[in-house]
Amino acid sequence: MEATKLSLTKWFQAFYLVGDAKTGISSLSLMRKLGVSYRTAWLIHNKIMQAMSERDKSYVLRGKVQLDDAYLGGEHNGGKPGRGSENKVPIVAAVSLDEAGHPIHVKVAKVETFSFAAIADWAQDALARGCEVISDGLACFRAVAEVGCLHQPVVVNGRHPKDLPDFRWINTVISNLKTSFSGMFHALNFDKYADRYFGAFCYRFNRRFNLEEMTGRLLRASCSCTARPERLLRSAELGTYTSATEYLKAAINGVNVELY
Repeated sequence: MEATKLSLTKWFQAFYLVGDAKTGISSLSLMRKLGVSYRTAWLIHNKIMQAMSERDKSYVLRGKVQLDDAYLGGEHNGGKPGRGSENKVPIVAAVSLDEAGHPIHVKVAKVETFSFAAIADWAQDALARGCEVISDGLACFRAVAEVGCLHQPVVVNGRHPKDLPDFRWINTVISNLKTSFSGMFHALNFDKYADRYFGAFCYRFNRRFNLEEMTGRLLRASCSCTARPERLLRSAELGTYTSATEYLKAAINGVNVELY
């Protein structure tokens, strides 16, 4: 927000609109509500979502955790159908539960593939040591044990979600996520921007009982996160680097970072 040419009134309105939208809000809708250009709306939207994503990455799931995999993303015209679509990305989703079995916090992240190494890397950042992870029988989920978690696989055997009470809440989270994305974001490049949108989804879910404080929380998160100019926000490699300095060093050293 430093040196912004946009009025603070517009910024506070944007904080409210982005934070209050249960299923998310598109940049196009934000443009109409704020009365600004699409480029300005896109920048505001993505700056706020980046702050939400960075803020939520500092937390890990504890206690009992339900874990599942999914593919998200629409098919391109003339592209491959189904899971082979160029715009579909593999994701892992997890939700922690309280003693009564109600959801507390959620984590959703894109992974390169459903491999042992990829899940181990994700679990290292997303799960607390000693938590009890319940998942289906997908072999790569055994990797959570490598980072100190207790793993309880449940054999699904082709049963429908309604017949799997052990996965009730994670199935609900994934269903809500898919509904949100399909209903609101019609031209999203999942492979490039998914992590930012997942971070915003998780931020709202994890603070769903404190909606009256959402605008203030978003203001604090935005003011405390690393500065993100447009060229970095549009970069596919943004999530890899924790600061603009690291990003530019990588570019100078020949790492393939893409600017638009």
